[in-house]
Amino acid sequence: MSHTDFGQTPAVFEPKPDLPPPASTVGLIGWLRGNLFPDWFNSALTLVAILALFMIIPPIVNWALLDAHFAGDSRAACKPNVQIVKDKVITQGELPDGSTMELEATADRVVVPEGVTPNVRWTRKLIEGTVRATGREYAKVEIEQDVIIEGACWVFIGIRYDQFIYGFYPKEERWRPTVVIGVGLLLIIYMLTDGMPHRGRVAMFLLIPFPIIAFFMFSGGVLGMPHVDNAKWGGLVLTIIISAVAITGALPLGIALALGRRSQMPIIRLFCVIFIEFLRSVPMITILFMAMVVLPLFLPPGTTFDQLARVLIGVTLFIAAYTAEVVRGGLQALPKGQYEAAEALGLGYWKMMRLIILPQALKIMIPAIVSLFIGIFKDTTLVQIVGLNDLLTMVQLAVTDAQWIGLSKEGYFFCAFIFFVFCFSMSRYSMYLERKLHTGH
Repeated sequence: MSHTDFGQTPAVFEPKPDLPPPASTVGLIGWLRGNLFPDWFNSALTLVAILALFMIIPPIVNWALLDAHFAGDSRAACKPNVQIVKDKVITQGELPDGSTMELEATADRVVVPEGVTPNVRWTRKLIEGTVRATGREYAKVEIEQDVIIEGACWVFIGIRYDQFIYGFYPKEERWRPTVVIGVGLLLIIYMLTDGMPHRGRVAMFLLIPFPIIAFFMFSGGVLGMPHVDNAKWGGLVLTIIISAVAITGALPLGIALALGRRSQMPIIRLFCVIFIEFLRSVPMITILFMAMVVLPLFLPPGTTFDQLARVLIGVTLFIAAYTAEVVRGGLQALPKGQYEAAEALGLGYWKMMRLIILPQALKIMIPAIVSLFIGIFKDTTLVQIVGLNDLLTMVQLAVTDAQWIGLSKEGYFFCAFIFFVFCFSMSRYSMYLERKLHTGH
């Protein structure tokens, strides 16, 4: 007989609500324990890193911001905040026999009789010296001292800013590179933004018509714009031009070389192997000199090729060789089944590569490709060897000016900041692409 026969209802078991997670695993405490203090070794590393940052960051902040000079129109605006003043003090101390001795003290030393040992403690604003002999105190010296507080002279950057950005481009025509680079950045942002219509058309415009328009805008000689020789191009504008052309040209050329190296046609495969291995076996400086000296030898007699065009060709071919190896690594990372599945669907070689293989391979290659592009952006500083005035070259020319000698720290700090902004932006966007295209979850 069941218990229901006695008028009792069956017991109902309701699930209890989940308990909250332990307080030590969530919130700020959980983040600190999970990221900074997970065990004793990482906790020690965290404390060492905090100590190092405490020792490094405050002096940099004081120099770059708190004690810096921002306004002015000459070197005179960057005078130190405080000048050193050394006061001479004469004091007397009593000797054991009751006589007195006279001490001469300056800001950096204390003169005492023979056999008496001084013990001097330095601080920022005050020097306290205690003269001792055989453990007994005989005289005290206190000297007030001012110190020089030198901050960064950003007046130098402000005055030379246009030269750092545009080089020797004529001042009245600088609106042309400004418009080209501004429009180019807006189009790139539009193309990379998700959900925007006609992004493919914008990409094709950036690859083909836009470089031609940009060239005529920079050079002039059309539509009433004065001609500007590319020897006057320089600064950040030239750095952007070289890196943009090299990156844009190296990626498709590198993909073609990688496919050619994996081709079944022996002549094409041999040509691609020789091209890739040769360019990867010599330093970039050698390629630049070859572009300046050797490349004109392959042109018809009387053909002139300006200096910038030679550098652009040399840098593009050099980066294309490295890009080809990155692409080849991505192609080899795909399992053979992807190729067989594409062939089973009846896809031809080019459709298989365009629709199946390359999209997957390029997703795998994103970190390596972006690292390569960041490297070429930084390596544009090597063009100063062949006489082009990139951003770093303009900074070096400015710090050697007699009016601004001694301000190299500010110039190189500014140059490093510009490179950091561009390289960090490319790195963060590559990380965004990796998260967006990740399909392993």
